[in-house]
Amino acid sequence: MTPATDAAAEGHPLPESIDILKIMQSIPHRYPFLLIDKMVEIHAGQSAIGIKNVTVNEPFFQGHFPSHPVMPGVLIVEAMAQTAATLVVMTLGKAFEGKLVYFMTIENAKFRRPVGPGDQLRIHVDKERSRANVWKFKGVARVDGVAVAEATFSAMIMG
Repeated sequence: MTPATDAAAEGHPLPESIDILKIMQSIPHRYPFLLIDKMVEIHAGQSAIGIKNVTVNEPFFQGHFPSHPVMPGVLIVEAMAQTAATLVVMTLGKAFEGKLVYFMTIENAKFRRPVGPGDQLRIHVDKERSRANVWKFKGVARVDGVAVAEATFSAMIMG
């Protein structure tokens, strides 16, 4: 039985959306490196959508680039990973809240268009597989329904 079916069997379904406070309870990231604001459409052990409201006040815009602000692609991939990590922690339960999750691989990263102030990233993550404490996901970040970045990545939760 997978953790997702365990959660469902125990009668502990995950909420359909969570706010920033629950995200902060789930993963240890904090300003300026907490890169998701909310999660919606959460399906335990399978998929979720993270939301990042990109504002002109983001610290990375001071140097990337002052006259034409662009969210760094690596931070979009990090936002994918934070969305996936929150999903994993919520699926596995309270014992895993605040645990560290480390990247193991990033594959096939593609950046299709710049993301800037005023954009809302909707970060779709789908589990490809999991074995023990290693999870692999496919992530696609969209703005206004258009894919702006994608990557496949795996991470290990340290518990």
